[in-house]
Amino acid sequence: MSIVWLRTAVALYSLGLIYVLLFLFGKGARLFIPAHIAFATGAVFHLVALVELRQEIGHWPLNNFYETSSACAFLIAVFFLATYTYYRIEVFAIFLFPLVFFMSLIGATEFAVPNWASQGARNAYLMAHIATALVGYAALILAALASVFYFLQERHLKRKEQTRPRLKLPPLGTLDQVISQAMNVGFVAITLATLSGVIWASVNEGMRWIFNAEIGFFLFTWAFYLAMMFFRISAGWRGRRLAWMAVSVLGCSMLTWAAHVTRSVLTR
Repeated sequence: MSIVWLRTAVALYSLGLIYVLLFLFGKGARLFIPAHIAFATGAVFHLVALVELRQEIGHWPLNNFYETSSACAFLIAVFFLATYTYYRIEVFAIFLFPLVFFMSLIGATEFAVPNWASQGARNAYLMAHIATALVGYAALILAALASVFYFLQERHLKRKEQTRPRLKLPPLGTLDQVISQAMNVGFVAITLATLSGVIWASVNEGMRWIFNAEIGFFLFTWAFYLAMMFFRISAGWRGRRLAWMAVSVLGCSMLTWAAHVTRSVLTR
C-alpha cells in the first residue's frame, strides 16, 4: 500500500508544478493557496507512505537512490511548509514545488508499473517526449539568438554607433521581452519532456532506468534550467543577466544533446 500513498503524494505535488508553470506567464498568482494546500496534503500522504514502507521492509527506506530521493523530497517539503508558516515566503515555492515533485516521482519509479499496452502506445509516448524536447530546444535557440542581438544593440548604444537601416536591431526592451517569453516557453517544454522521459524510461526499462545516461543528463539540464528561472524571478534578472542566462541554459542543453547523440552512436 505504501506505493499507493506515495503516488497519491506525487499527484498532489504535481499541482504545485502546474502552479509554477502558470506563474511564469502571469496566470497563477492567485493559485498559490490551492497549490500550497495540495502540497501540504501531499506531504501528509508522503509521510504515510514512508512510515508504511518502513513497516513493510523493517527499516527506514534509505537503502538506494529511489528511497533516498523520496525521503529527501519529503524533508524538503516539510522544511518549506515550516518556513512558509513562520515567514510567508512564497518565492521559494517556484524552485521547491517542481523539485519535490520530480524527486518524489523518481522515488515512485522504484516499484513496478504495468508495461505498455501496445508497441504503438510506447512509440507514441516516446514521440511526445521527443517533440516537447525539440520545442524546448527551439525556444532556447530563439532566446539565445535574441540574447546575441541584445549584446550587439547594447554595444552599439554604449559606443553611440550608427547602424544601417537594413541592419537595425530591435530596442533593448523588445529583445528583453523576447528572451523572457522564450525562456518561459522553453522551460515548460523541457519540463514536460523531462516528465515524459522519466515515465517512459521507468515503464520501458523498470528500475534500470536510473542508469540511463540520457535521462540523467536531461534531469541535470532541467535542474539547471529550474535554478536559472528561480534566480530570474527571485532576483528580478533582466537585461544582460537574462541574456547570459539564456545562453548558459542553451549551452547546457547542447551538452545534453551531444551526450545523447554520442551515446546513441557508441551503442550502435
